[in-house]
Amino acid sequence: MTTDRRTFHTQARAVLACALLLLPSSANAQDAKPAAETPVETPVIAEEKPAPYDPQLVRLSEILGSVQYLRTLCKGEGDDGWRQAMQQLIDQEAANEVRRRERFTAAFNRGYRTFASVYTTCTEPAVVAEQRYRAEGATLASEIVARFGN
Repeated sequence: MTTDRRTFHTQARAVLACALLLLPSSANAQDAKPAAETPVETPVIAEEKPAPYDPQLVRLSEILGSVQYLRTLCKGEGDDGWRQAMQQLIDQEAANEVRRRERFTAAFNRGYRTFASVYTTCTEPAVVAEQRYRAEGATLASEIVARFGN
């Protein structure tokens, strides 16, 4: 995804303000002095508003998981490109959004496990499924960029 897409997505998200909590320190009951207050900083949590293209990204994540399994099954252990593509998608689209990361990761794992439960060896139907899923993923990625990209 391009920098323009990240900028678009970043502008679409609202960021919650950071709040400071003042917690009283534990004071000894025999001390006549008032308890000192220590500010504790809470982490900045980005408000998670799904992007309008999240359903397509979830499907793309599932496709990436499926292709990762099928390519590894049929091409060997060294092919980790689809997993890396998924990590890139997560880093660019949901770096600070825990729930979105979880949805994308769950979809990737669901795609991976779906084919792992069906194919244990590389067969002709597995090769055909991998080709179809790659084509669907390419089409989906193009549609997302065409419709939502700047």
